[in-house]
Amino acid sequence: MQLNFRKSSKHRETGAFFWSLQNAEHLTFSSSASNSNKYMLRGISPLLSPKLLETLYRMGHHDEIIFGDAHFPGESCNDNIIRADGLRIDDLLDAVLPLFVLDHVIDQPVMMMGPLPEDKADPKIAADYQKVHDGYDEIVKKHYPDTAPIAQVDKYDFYDRTRKAFAVVMTGDTRIYANLILAKGVTTW
Repeated sequence: MQLNFRKSSKHRETGAFFWSLQNAEHLTFSSSASNSNKYMLRGISPLLSPKLLETLYRMGHHDEIIFGDAHFPGESCNDNIIRADGLRIDDLLDAVLPLFVLDHVIDQPVMMMGPLPEDKADPKIAADYQKVHDGYDEIVKKHYPDTAPIAQVDKYDFYDRTRKAFAVVMTGDTRIYANLILAKGVTTW
């Protein structure tokens, strides 16, 4: 799959990447092999939609983006929703982190929703949660080896952070407590 740009006569042709993101409605996906080198963006995962790329670009330092699992009430908590149905959060995390600077000012720029006490007491839920955590940790360390350990945020505090977040990416991830927060840093570091 490749990302193709279609220019419109109603917009100036600046050729800048910013122009491309601001005019994301003019981006199309194509699986055509005949244009394989003509319009492809190199180094950007095809998992990242034009709207998600634009959102990552527009975020400022200390802004947070939520990656919600399929069960997460993102639509109830935030108006800026990006759909990523069918995708798992760990796959998106691995696609986003090469383009995204984690916040170096706060102690823990990567946070997961922590399980409720009654869920922690269930051995299966606890083991599944640990597996999700360890997978995220491996991806974060691959891109940012010196980043602090992933923080746990209480479920209801997580909802409060979601209300203040820049955007929520709703995924198709069906793993329990797979919800994740990334805090953006300054891109010049």
